[in-house]
Amino acid sequence: MYSLPNLLTISRIVVIPVIFLSVYINTVWWSLLAAVLFIIASITDYFDGYLARARGEVSAFGRLLDPIADKLLVTSALVVLLAKPDMLVTRLSLIPIIVILCRELLVSGLREFLREVNVGMPVTRLAKWKTGFQMTALSMMLLKGFWFWGGIGEMLLWIAGVLTFITGYQYFQKSLDYIRKEDKKNKTKKTVTKTVAKKTSSVKKKSVKTKVASKIKK
Repeated sequence: MYSLPNLLTISRIVVIPVIFLSVYINTVWWSLLAAVLFIIASITDYFDGYLARARGEVSAFGRLLDPIADKLLVTSALVVLLAKPDMLVTRLSLIPIIVILCRELLVSGLREFLREVNVGMPVTRLAKWKTGFQMTALSMMLLKGFWFWGGIGEMLLWIAGVLTFITGYQYFQKSLDYIRKEDKKNKTKKTVTKTVAKKTSSVKKKSVKTKVASKIKK
């Protein structure tokens, strides 16, 4: 649990309250600090996985916490963007933000459901690209007003929104495929049960008829 990769993952959660304080301490330097901390936390998302594989320290705790830390960091940054007195996004960019928030809730629910039935939902390559675009876009948007790249963040946010929608649909489709398979299994079991019941009933009826016929003969 206390290996370096896991500590890097935990650090992404620890900095969230500090980033969120920038909403209340609305000064230039505090906003800059929040943006820098978010960028550093985003970079650790790459290094924790790399170090875990390189050092042979891949753990169940890390696999569990890594996607949770990413979601917490991204959603917190989105809330900061919306909660700032000088909201850092245009009204049109609320669309990808809502898509991202809804997708994170959807996937969390799907993971919980599939975990209960022992079905894994591994992170896809496209989902990793999605996270990369999200963190890059949010880093730039948090720095909006400090450098000229800040405006590019909204463009990247739309790309992240599209990738977020696609990956969310893929996960949802996987859940539907599992549900369809289970429905087919249940239908097959019911059909087999009915068939066995009919055969048993017909055998019993034949047995009764045989006994009655034998008694009549006697």
